[in-house]
Amino acid sequence: MALQPCLLSPAVKAGMERRFLSLFLADWPTDYLKRADSGLVYPLALYERVKGGLRLAAVDREAAAGGLRVGQSVADARALMPRIIMKELDRPLLESAFADLADWHSNASPLVAILTDHAPYGDLMLDISGVPHLFGGEKAMLTMLIGRLRKLGYSVSGSIAPTIGAAWAISHFATSRILQPETMDMVLDALPVAALRLEQDQVAALTQMGLTRIGHVRQRPRKPLQARFGASLLVRLDQAYGAIEERMVPRLPVLDHYADQRFAEPISQLDDVLASAGDLAKELCEHLERHGLGAQSFHLFLYRVDHKVMTLSLNAARLTRDPEHIASLFRHRAQKLETENYDPGFGIDLIRLAASSLDQLDNAQLGAFETETGAADLDRLADRLASRLGAMSVLKLDFRQSHIPERAARLVPAMVAEAGSGSDHPALRRPLRLLPAPEQIRINAEVPDGLPASMIWRGQTYRLTKGAGPERLGPEWWRTGERLQLIKDRNEGALSVAFPAEGNISKPAKADKPAPHVPDLPLHDPEAVTRDYYLVEDGEGHRFWVFRHGFHRPGAPALWYLHGFFS
Repeated sequence: MALQPCLLSPAVKAGMERRFLSLFLADWPTDYLKRADSGLVYPLALYERVKGGLRLAAVDREAAAGGLRVGQSVADARALMPRIIMKELDRPLLESAFADLADWHSNASPLVAILTDHAPYGDLMLDISGVPHLFGGEKAMLTMLIGRLRKLGYSVSGSIAPTIGAAWAISHFATSRILQPETMDMVLDALPVAALRLEQDQVAALTQMGLTRIGHVRQRPRKPLQARFGASLLVRLDQAYGAIEERMVPRLPVLDHYADQRFAEPISQLDDVLASAGDLAKELCEHLERHGLGAQSFHLFLYRVDHKVMTLSLNAARLTRDPEHIASLFRHRAQKLETENYDPGFGIDLIRLAASSLDQLDNAQLGAFETETGAADLDRLADRLASRLGAMSVLKLDFRQSHIPERAARLVPAMVAEAGSGSDHPALRRPLRLLPAPEQIRINAEVPDGLPASMIWRGQTYRLTKGAGPERLGPEWWRTGERLQLIKDRNEGALSVAFPAEGNISKPAKADKPAPHVPDLPLHDPEAVTRDYYLVEDGEGHRFWVFRHGFHRPGAPALWYLHGFFS
């Protein structure tokens, strides 16, 4: 099986003529339910509740041939066709299934969108600029896409045109065909005005005026049309003829770098999928190396023959284009996937490996006297563990810009950890283990500000024989709810910043001016959060990190806390 790299053509990025392929599945709701349940052999109609009554929302071709129509009451439908099967319309189910069908079509073009101008399902639009040559031309591509949908049991029509509006109009109101730029105006002029994707009231008003064809509307002056029907009519008209560019919103993110492997016969074994992923990783990494790029995110798309797509994504700790490492990450992730929700359905006929989160990655070579630091090996180990256990199960320490112990470091996922704004301070003695929260203890000391002599923690007494300290940690004033006040010097007319103190919140106001409003916010109290840390050791060699919170005051001794343990 040969590898077929499907990378976007440079001509597409250079601004070549755009080509759009529209697929219209007119009977999607009933076709989907009939395909899911083979027992639905009689005419099928779907109903929903509209203003307290039950109305038909979708009918299949047999029901339509029998005289049923959308909007008809359920009672009238049963009177006309007693054998008809009635089911309630499940819009979320149909929308979700159609979204899966749209994603499945990304094996034909990376840009696939659902047009929801008239309904949340039924219309697919593919941007096939620079793609048809992979299928043998536009005609072969259109025939293949329509044919495979009809084999699945769907009623479908399609077209290819230079604009989204023209492709939609042809697929809805003409036979399946390919529209060239030189014939687009003539073909669109002959279509009914409903082909412009207008509102129903706009179509009805145009019909009453005798403007039944798009060509009739184009011949009319634009200003009266805008005054009568609004700007939306002119916008739709210009979009269809290419005077205004209409952009589609792809369902899947645009990936410029990927490689495909197609299979003559569908595969289903997970080992075969992983072997193919390894081959695609080599092909993709060679392409990234030619462009001097590396990637951090990789996505494996498995296209099933029953129009569904399985996606497996993973991230690396650093930029990479090592095919062996990428293949090993998918192997580790597959070990978890195999026991959970791996379902190949009726088989997989296409596998795509794509890269995202790209950046420049130049080739590096160690000098004669340089040595490996092991950082790359640690990153690869973190990648493998995260791919098997999950990103939130592999954490690393990230130092922050703070001198408060519980704020100085935090645990973050190793996959997304970046260099923090702070750094470790080797000159500071810090315990290896901190408690989740400081626990209050009782301390006995010879003098209030002296070294602790004994400690009671969790009901157990520890006689302390050694001690060192204190190390005073002041409050982080920028984190407090400090209330600043601008005080104007009346003599010099300058402004200065001051911290308000108790009893001096604001200056007396003049008699002819009301006193300014001062919000009732807590004031800054530095003594309440000052900590004096001590390193103490008991007779058995256990070393503790304790601190005194605040200062001793007459009748109000300071509180002591245990914060951590030294090794």
